[in-house]
Amino acid sequence: MCHFIASRDTKLMGRRNHDSETPFFLAALHGRKDAFLCLHSFCGSDQGYSFCRRNDGETILHCAIAGEYFELAFQIIHLYEDLVSCVNEQGLSPLHLLATKPSAFKTGSSIRGYYKIIYHFIIIDKLEPRTHYRQPLFPELKYSENAKYPENYQSCANFGWLIGRAFQLLVLGRGKNDGGQQADAEDPDGKHSEQKALHQRQRAEGRPAFPAIYVTCFDAIKFMSKAMLIIFGLGSMEIVKLQNRKQKHVWSVQVLDELLKRTSRHEYEDNGQNPADAQLLKDDGTKPYSLMDGALIPPPPAEGGNGQDTETGKRETPILIAAKNGVVEMVYKILQLFPVAVHDMNSDKKNVVLLAVENRQPYVYRLLLDMKIMRDSIFRKVDKDGNTALHLAARLGEYRPWLIPGAALQMQWEIKWYEYVKKSMPQHFFARVNKEGRIPKDVFTETHQELVKSGGQWLTNTSQSCSVVAALIATVAFATSTTVPGGVKQDIGTPTLENEPAFDCFAISSLVALCFSVTSLVMFLAILTSRYQEKDFGTSLPSKLLLGLTSLFVSIASILISFCSGHFFVLKDKLKFAAFPVYAVTCLPVTLFAIAQFPLYFDLIWATIHKVPQRSYRAIPS
Repeated sequence: MCHFIASRDTKLMGRRNHDSETPFFLAALHGRKDAFLCLHSFCGSDQGYSFCRRNDGETILHCAIAGEYFELAFQIIHLYEDLVSCVNEQGLSPLHLLATKPSAFKTGSSIRGYYKIIYHFIIIDKLEPRTHYRQPLFPELKYSENAKYPENYQSCANFGWLIGRAFQLLVLGRGKNDGGQQADAEDPDGKHSEQKALHQRQRAEGRPAFPAIYVTCFDAIKFMSKAMLIIFGLGSMEIVKLQNRKQKHVWSVQVLDELLKRTSRHEYEDNGQNPADAQLLKDDGTKPYSLMDGALIPPPPAEGGNGQDTETGKRETPILIAAKNGVVEMVYKILQLFPVAVHDMNSDKKNVVLLAVENRQPYVYRLLLDMKIMRDSIFRKVDKDGNTALHLAARLGEYRPWLIPGAALQMQWEIKWYEYVKKSMPQHFFARVNKEGRIPKDVFTETHQELVKSGGQWLTNTSQSCSVVAALIATVAFATSTTVPGGVKQDIGTPTLENEPAFDCFAISSLVALCFSVTSLVMFLAILTSRYQEKDFGTSLPSKLLLGLTSLFVSIASILISFCSGHFFVLKDKLKFAAFPVYAVTCLPVTLFAIAQFPLYFDLIWATIHKVPQRSYRAIPS
């Protein structure tokens, strides 16, 4: 429809709505790549610049990155390079917006379990520049909401697509060309026209003109990889989502590389203090970065904007936004291209190190430690209030980023983060007091009072619940361990059933249940009688809770084994084969309690084995 309307009257592409949005702009706003390329083929880059902006200064590149349409953003960068340095009314460039998308990068996503293995073997094609709209040769393997089949038939549908694709690969170049026309009389098989059309299409898209047989082999390899993924469950929606996630991770890095590649043309002078003058960009009147007070300042917004006028020097640069949001890829690449960006500071005079520590970004902080870039200067920086990195690590804000439930475990990771920042530098490296005369330890104690209180209450409730079960098991285990099934021989006092395998199992499991239930009870009582000091949440209290839960689970399993082995002597003659299902049903209520506590147990192990806390990868609130 876009093609036919634009071919009839190209002036319609310049029509604007109440937000000054053109059809060309709306195609990019909603991520319609093919419609965008179709309209671009009519207007071209020269006329397209006049259609690619609306009232608030947002360009089509801003909208594509904000909507995470990275494939479209990649094409826009190649077709409209001047938009890379354009800013909106808030003074934000496309690179600024990309820095606010941590989930678009691999380091900002949490992938666990066997999904990591599947993620590693998923093949994602690299983006290539395209100059015109082209109907894809083969449809993508994805579930459509408008499909006429149930969602659980997706695997069968994918197999159907793959069979069709394999057939097209086998007959590629036989009888018909790309346009569907009949073969030439001088080329009855159509191989030369097919190969020529393929080369022309590849050149138009900026791809190397490989021979047709190589393209066919490459498609066959991709076909086999997708077939293997379908065999291992690509039809399920979870695997499809994982494939889409990796696609976003790969393409976002490509967009980042293209943005930085075009930003690098603004070269700096030898002293690194004054950026070279650059020619004004087309139609928008924006300029490249400038340097003020050691910070890279984005260009001012275009004249005539109706947004707020942000003062120069108070706008955060892309590397600061990336450090605050944990976009490790962007921080690394910017420092590789622009080492002077390490001195960027915001209005509070916080650099990348201070922002990474304040917002609990362990990966960014570790990257800066490993790069060893001017460590003495950037790590010793203080903000406008005299706070060092250790002061900011000790401060607890309203935002809780740690990927762990429970106030006690949150407190444990707060202590680990403070100790990690403290031990990352030599002793007495950070300034001792800030402008208010407070040391980091005082800041930590003051800001964590509520968390210590709620963590102590959480531990008390958890220990009380588990200690009741531990005391019950200890009572039953004591009574069981003193009871001998079948009695003892009157003359010598030895057990009557001592040579039975079930008797040995009963005796051992009863003793283990008694030992571990008492151990669990002692650990929970130790937690209940604790003073709940902030230092106790680092190692002492989590270790006691972990040992108590481990002992409780072992005692529950042992008492169940003891019960089943002791009762087996009653049913072994009459209901020998029916005894095991009966035992399974009888032990189900107690087992459900253990299963309910497993998430807490695994979280405790997770928090204990990690020396550096792990983030939850949620965006930092503005």
